[in-house]
Amino acid sequence: MSAVADKYDVLQQMGVEVISISVDSHFVHKMWNDHELSKMVKGGIPFHMASDQAGNVGRAYGVWDENQGIELRGRFIIDPDGVIQAMEVLTPPVGRKLAETIRQIQAFQHVRATGGKEATPAGWEPGKPTLKPGPGLVGKVWEVWQPSMEEV
Repeated sequence: MSAVADKYDVLQQMGVEVISISVDSHFVHKMWNDHELSKMVKGGIPFHMASDQAGNVGRAYGVWDENQGIELRGRFIIDPDGVIQAMEVLTPPVGRKLAETIRQIQAFQHVRATGGKEATPAGWEPGKPTLKPGPGLVGKVWEVWQPSMEEV
């Protein structure tokens, strides 16, 4: 949460909206923000922290753990049309890397901006070569992209 809050302005500049959802009540969210998160990020969390105490959102997104009555930690990238483009669910002891989330958003935005005429290979970053899917690329990807040249 604090890592996302720290880069919230970057995400906003990219046209991204952030919403966090948990089974905790809005009272717990306020206490958590006021007593811990605000000490990690100046001003606390700048985005909405929604409560899903019944687990309905968690069930819809496949992260609800029925046995424990909790939602697993997940990250979903949803495009402007409401389509989930990426999702990641990790066990609580392993943290995510926000730089990778930002890179993926940039890649999805690039592909969308080209109308699907370009694809981004593993490790792609803005300004790096893309692939142009089509019959002419078949059997020739190696001429355009070599993973040893990229950080994958």
